[in-house]
Amino acid sequence: MNYQDISRAIEAYAPLSLQESYDHAGWQVNLAASADEAVTGAVVCLDVSEDAIREAAARGANLLVAHHPLLFRPLREVDRSSEVGRCVIEAIRLGVSLYAAHTNLDNAPGGVSHAMAHQLGLNDIDFLSPMSDGRGGSGVIGNLTEPMATENFIRKVREVYDTPALLHNRATRTTIRRVALCGGSGDFLIPDAVRAGADAFLTGEVGYHHFLGHEDELLIGAMGHYESERCAVTLLSDILTQAFPSLPVSLYTPQQHPVACN
Repeated sequence: MNYQDISRAIEAYAPLSLQESYDHAGWQVNLAASADEAVTGAVVCLDVSEDAIREAAARGANLLVAHHPLLFRPLREVDRSSEVGRCVIEAIRLGVSLYAAHTNLDNAPGGVSHAMAHQLGLNDIDFLSPMSDGRGGSGVIGNLTEPMATENFIRKVREVYDTPALLHNRATRTTIRRVALCGGSGDFLIPDAVRAGADAFLTGEVGYHHFLGHEDELLIGAMGHYESERCAVTLLSDILTQAFPSLPVSLYTPQQHPVACN
């Protein structure tokens, strides 16, 4: 398989047309001399880092596929004064191309929020805020098999997503059955979760003021951006291995959590 095959396979699952207007998914650093240049292997990660690029090179892979784009904002110069610049330099030096599937993967059917819902064991999963053309949407909503006491639900969330803490509002709700989720920074969907009758809304991070005013409506929980989107790594790996069974694909997991938790 070649570079073009890789981008086609990922974009068949998560078309670039599904990405948000502010995003920059797709090729970040493309070192192929031509579209039909062979891909020797792929390493999949959540965030592009120098260590992730070196891991790919050490494994003989000339491709690093990430969820978060490295070049999220325009890069005016390339030098070693920034992490982004160092990553671009390291990728070129080691011959590792970079590709990102971000909000297109978030908004795709079976995307990141769907993966989160399956982790929690939700049923009857639908988009929380579907696109007008029905091709995708933001967030999902579904039902637990049985109602859970709120305290038990919080404990389950921490266990399922392996998060050291769940920051949440002081909700008065005593049981949880209907759950809305969004990977990453999803607090913009809280009004949608309220309208959809959710008992709880889970996302990666929530702005302080977005927690307030919904105490009698639903539990709002922030598990951490990293914890909410870790499933994207497995999702991208599955896309590649199903499309190319012979392609060596491995997962990159940082030695330490990217954010210190004491």
